[in-house]
Amino acid sequence: MNKNSLSRRFVIPDIHGCALTLDRLLREVIRLKRCDELYLLGDYIDRGPRSREVLDILMGLVMKGYRVFPLRGNHEEMFLNSCSDRDFFRMWILNGGRATLDSFGVEDACDIPLKYRRFLAEMPYYRILPDFVLVHASLNFDIPNPFADTEAMLWSRSLEVRKELTGGRRVIGGHTPMNRTEILRGLATDRIVLDNGCAYPEKPGMGCLVALDIDSMTLFSQENIG
Repeated sequence: MNKNSLSRRFVIPDIHGCALTLDRLLREVIRLKRCDELYLLGDYIDRGPRSREVLDILMGLVMKGYRVFPLRGNHEEMFLNSCSDRDFFRMWILNGGRATLDSFGVEDACDIPLKYRRFLAEMPYYRILPDFVLVHASLNFDIPNPFADTEAMLWSRSLEVRKELTGGRRVIGGHTPMNRTEILRGLATDRIVLDNGCAYPEKPGMGCLVALDIDSMTLFSQENIG
């Protein structure tokens, strides 16, 4: 539990270029304060129309002294590999990368300004808190050390948890879109998935960006407004 009663710990999953939605969630729904801790689970870019603006919001919070802890998602990984590997570039474009290029007004991943690429490249694959493990996708519990498999952290959709390998911690991730009922049901389990498919407002039960207060286990949401 967070010992400072004045601060809160929030976890936000896949934003996917929905900058207006993120801004309203932070400003009006959870009313983020500098003393709060904000953990982000990756997939800031692609699909939605404002990937650059999402990164500007996050980098701006860091510059202003907010306690922001972003993780890397599979979409960041595809983008970061796209400069040097054209196969990755093609895969990235097939998975929503064109929207990111358009938000920057460029045609190639290498043309995206270096400060954005550095910001994404510095993000870790997972984070261990006293009571939770945070990861974009999932962990591989088929090996003795699940923290050794970064591929699973980016791509796996497994819901398995072996708490003897996580130091008794529950696992929180995103990556796999679920409806609100499924997310709420998962809050009482050892494997919490928070992705409500913000980039898929046309799908029933989806189309919201959520934030979980992991001290009170309160789920906040903001419908996609772009």
